[in-house]
Amino acid sequence: MSNLRETINDLAHDLYQAEMIDTITLRDLTEKSLPELNEYTGQEIQVLRRDQHLSQAAFAKYLNISPAMIKSLELGQRKAQGAILRLLNIVERRGLSGLA
Repeated sequence: MSNLRETINDLAHDLYQAEMIDTITLRDLTEKSLPELNEYTGQEIQVLRRDQHLSQAAFAKYLNISPAMIKSLELGQRKAQGAILRLLNIVERRGLSGLA
């Protein structure tokens, strides 16, 4: 439970730094439920990337991960979780502008 709380607090801090939430939300975030995250198959990640008209390398750059990670996610060798999963949900809901 402590590790989950630390992860949520780290995410909240990053969202605050990106000016996506304010200090009141930051203070209350651990007490509120976070929006549910969609999980993605490799094929769904590939479709999401192609919908943004990006190569694997360019998509990786937007997500701040390696192109090898994108490739392994799309091939189903690895499963998106943590911050990567959150970023994929943002891209699905808001497009690349959601990452700016």
